[in-house]
Amino acid sequence: MASGNVLHGGVVMGCPHGGLVVPVPAGGDGAGAVRIDGAAVATAAALFTVSGCTHVVAGRPQPCASVRWTADGGGAQQVCVDGVPVLLDASAAMCFSAGLVPQGPPVVASVSGGRWGGSEGVTSR
Repeated sequence: MASGNVLHGGVVMGCPHGGLVVPVPAGGDGAGAVRIDGAAVATAAALFTVSGCTHVVAGRPQPCASVRWTADGGGAQQVCVDGVPVLLDASAAMCFSAGLVPQGPPVVASVSGGRWGGSEGVTSR
């Protein structure tokens, strides 16, 4: 049984340094086919970009640029969209700089909707 809240385009996420994390749904016919409160459900195929990170290392800017998620946390592989595991707030993730230097885990500040046990706000096509 999957445990956690489904990540989607309406979730507020940030890097550990205050930057904003935004999911960019993967392309293809199924992109955005499943929605929660009008926002596409995030899958392991989605890209996540970071903007506004102010991280500095030894006086040099080293901002977070992207987030990579592992869809194995919380049993997420049991829930898929077009065969691709959905991401849960319990899924493991790491922020990276443009040079792919690990910067720390992202912060999921708010998960509205996506609650297990109810279908309100969930649509698919």
